[in-house]
Amino acid sequence: MWPKPWYSNLWAPWRMAYIKSHGERRGCVFCEAPNMGVNPESLVVYKGARNYVILNKYPYNSGHLMVVPYRHVSRLEDLTVEELAEMMILVRASVKALKKAYKPHGFNIGMNLGEAAGAGIADHLHMHIVPRWVGDTNYMTITAGAKVIPQSLEEAWKVLKPLVEEAVREEAQEK
Repeated sequence: MWPKPWYSNLWAPWRMAYIKSHGERRGCVFCEAPNMGVNPESLVVYKGARNYVILNKYPYNSGHLMVVPYRHVSRLEDLTVEELAEMMILVRASVKALKKAYKPHGFNIGMNLGEAAGAGIADHLHMHIVPRWVGDTNYMTITAGAKVIPQSLEEAWKVLKPLVEEAVREEAQEK
């Protein structure tokens, strides 16, 4: 019998906290995050009037952002027109910031509404902004079922915070 290939075991110790907390979650991480301030620990990069921008703690790609309403709402139709408008302004500002920071070839932008649709946190809706590059699914994803994220969340926060703030200021000037 041949020895196991090197990619049979991929160590991701930060995932254990997520695994252990599944089903134990107290409160709502999306309600708690903005109360922690705009800093690398909270992952919040920008706070608007009705929504905020946060890095995904378990990103699909480097720079994976989310726009989240402050209000604890699970249904899209329960958002106010003002919340929806600001959400889309922050999505557009996030795209501008990600283009400057990472020069992606494209984006996946969307919501998973409800657990059946794949929402990890179904009780508090949020919009994902995932930068994509041609060929970003490489052999690791195909052979090992693992995604390699080349940048730490702290590094991504330092890069994106000023760029999101700048993009939001530009959005305000366009009004």
